[in-house]
Amino acid sequence: MRFDKKVAIVTGGTTGMGKETCIKLSGDGAIVYNFDLNMAEDVNYHYVKCDVSRYGDVTNSVKLVFEKEGRIDLLFTNAGIHLSSSIDDTDLDDLDRIISINLKGVFYTLKEVIPIMINQNHGKIVLMGSDQSLIGKRRSAAYGMTKGAIGQLTKSAAIDYAKYNINVNCVCPGTIDTPMLHKAISVSSATTGMSKEIILESLKKSQPIRRIASPAEIANVVCFLLSDESDFMTGSLVSVDGGYTCQ
Repeated sequence: MRFDKKVAIVTGGTTGMGKETCIKLSGDGAIVYNFDLNMAEDVNYHYVKCDVSRYGDVTNSVKLVFEKEGRIDLLFTNAGIHLSSSIDDTDLDDLDRIISINLKGVFYTLKEVIPIMINQNHGKIVLMGSDQSLIGKRRSAAYGMTKGAIGQLTKSAAIDYAKYNINVNCVCPGTIDTPMLHKAISVSSATTGMSKEIILESLKKSQPIRRIASPAEIANVVCFLLSDESDFMTGSLVSVDGGYTCQ
């Protein structure tokens, strides 16, 4: 896959799957802008400080890229946070925060980028979903709610903007070796008293493929969905979960 001089925005591109996607896109010739609160080090792509939960930040960041490059060809809305809780023990401030980042942040970014792609009459968009865009999990009410909504947002956007040659798809990772996963494991360990090692091993065993994925494996699928090779795909929720959701 080649992305020669295509302009790409990745939100949350400083760590994990976002960072690996930025690295692969830039390595394959794209001009990449990472919208994040923190800067990644030793990377070959641009950084724009942006809090996606703030509409003004998103507006200014997208405007900066467009004024500099004159177009935006690719978008991966990756920024997100996790929250482990059931409905009755979810703090309302935490609820507002996860909705602001995982859902409003995606909506804000789409709202600013899509008009540019409409004027160009082309664009490729990938939204970060989850296996929880497709299934439910224990103690995941708020997080699962946001990821279920992302699945539906993918489908609606795909229908609305297909006539403008804009493809909108959703990648749905399972258990991936990222800082977010290890933070979730730490929370689970503190809650249950189980060791982190035992929790991690149980996660591996719950996958039919018997392991968890690397961030680069998800980045490969994201880049395929952003490439010309996926031109006939839109509105798809693509599972990359080692077979977890087919059980």
